[in-house]
Amino acid sequence: MKKIKDEELKSLQELNTEFNQVKTQLGDLALQKHSLCLRVDQIKAQFQSLEASLMEAYGKDAVISLETGEIKEKEPNGENK
Repeated sequence: MKKIKDEELKSLQELNTEFNQVKTQLGDLALQKHSLCLRVDQIKAQFQSLEASLMEAYGKDAVISLETGEIKEKEPNGENK
C-alpha cells in the first residue's frame, strides 16, 4: 500500500483543519451581521416612534439638539444655527 509522507499528511491535515475553522468563523460573522442588521432596524423604528412623540409634544417644526436637548424652531429657509 502506498502512503504519502508523514509530514505531507500532517500539512494536509493542518490545512484542512484551518479551512474548517475559517468556514466556521465566516458562518459566525454572517450570523453576527444578520443580528446587527436586525438591531439597526429596531433602533430605526424606536427612533421614528420617539421622533413622532416629540413632534406631537413640541411641534413638527421643533429642532432638538442631540447634544443639549435644547429646542429651537426650524428656520424659515431650512437652516438652523
